[in-house]
Amino acid sequence: MFEKITPEAAGIRSDAIARIIERINKRNIPIHSLLMMRGDKIFGEFYWEPYHKDYPHRMYSATKSYTALAIGLLADDGKLSLDDKIAELFTEKIHSELSPFIDGLTVREMLTMSTTGNGPSWFTLDDPDRTSVYFNNKKTDPHPSGTVWQYDSAGSQVLAALVDKLAGKPLFDFLRERIFDKLGTFKNASMLRTRNGDSWGDSALLATARDGASVARLLMQGGRWNGEQLISEAFVKEAISPLVSISDTPWGQAVRHGYGYQIWHTERGGFAFNGMGSQLTIGLPSDDIIFAVNADTQGPLDRVHKELIVTMLFDMLEDYTGEALPADAEGAARLAKASESLKLFAVRGMADSPFRTELDGVTYHCRENALGFTEFTFSFKDATAGSLRYTNGSGEKVIPFRVNENEFGNFPELGYSQDLGGTRTTDGSTYRDAVSLAWVEERKIVLHIQIIDRYLGSATLVFGFKGGYATVQATKAGENFLGGYEGIIVASQE
Repeated sequence: MFEKITPEAAGIRSDAIARIIERINKRNIPIHSLLMMRGDKIFGEFYWEPYHKDYPHRMYSATKSYTALAIGLLADDGKLSLDDKIAELFTEKIHSELSPFIDGLTVREMLTMSTTGNGPSWFTLDDPDRTSVYFNNKKTDPHPSGTVWQYDSAGSQVLAALVDKLAGKPLFDFLRERIFDKLGTFKNASMLRTRNGDSWGDSALLATARDGASVARLLMQGGRWNGEQLISEAFVKEAISPLVSISDTPWGQAVRHGYGYQIWHTERGGFAFNGMGSQLTIGLPSDDIIFAVNADTQGPLDRVHKELIVTMLFDMLEDYTGEALPADAEGAARLAKASESLKLFAVRGMADSPFRTELDGVTYHCRENALGFTEFTFSFKDATAGSLRYTNGSGEKVIPFRVNENEFGNFPELGYSQDLGGTRTTDGSTYRDAVSLAWVEERKIVLHIQIIDRYLGSATLVFGFKGGYATVQATKAGENFLGGYEGIIVASQE
């Protein structure tokens, strides 16, 4: 698997792929990887530095699809039926009288997100046991199950806990033994755990684009691999089918054409593993095509960027027939040029500003603010690089940056545990980051921080200067962290 062929050998024009790469870069979409396959052969594979083919990437809610496959394996083993009531499989977690809606909820309904309604965000809970909260919190039962589709991440996590319980081992280990090792992939993959030690099966698989593509290939083969039926064909067929409609939004999206077992249905009769920030693995059985995308488009444009990425990929197939095309030297040259020296998105602006020398080394003192900043100072080595030094509630910090490019380092705040989601580190670990600065006006700076670690996210700080004053506008995009980098600061030199 993963033999490489030319796009034309796969029936795709090289210049069509080149246009996608060019548009991604032109529109500043923070994409990390893009993989294109016909059958089990790669006809396009691109990584934006520092990402590469062996770099495990956080999959966010694409993880849910893997949890569903583990449920299918348990069903194959006779350890559960999809029509079992989920509450009857977790009697030890129930500490109060159940609502009749929760009481009637089945495994199948939970797989199709036809549940009784989403529960509260687990990051806000005092109880680390999300399964217990799901059954005992009355906010999770506003309507009968099996009536409407409603995104239910908490329910997906209950399924992950169910796999841990019935398999007698962590979800990832179960999948590794039954599927991943047979595929020969997922060698660098892992999965974080929730605060109480359950597998974090609704959000926290770390894997590569190739890993995801291998599973998509397995499903396109009906669960069969090298002559062995790894997961039942009947379950796979249902899992990737549009079993329920996604009726909460009447206008269509490329990946919202129905929902199977924690798997989305797409245009062209395909299926998708779909995660926050544009984590996508798309299989198109009738075309024998697989696409895998990893990115960090979190924030207000997440759905817009995701739709743009997927639409570009599907539009590339408008004239696709599956027949090989003649070699195209000109198209190949255009693709080679478009894809050379791909680098992670960085903010860009003017090469320099005359205000830089005036700003260099000057300390600004902050009024009381939501970020907890008390002062900050920009220091420039030259027109191409420097650092932001600031003091907040956790002490003095330094963030090195490059101008119009990324400086790679470690974000100067303690992060989450490397193993337990939502738990602050106790070993001093920090996040890897990429920091770029741009002069967007003579007296206005944009500082963009990207977290590129087991958690993904970004913080953007806009600094505007007038006289002896500065205003800082900070926004963040990411899960439940970077909270100290959101709000407005007013500062002055005096």
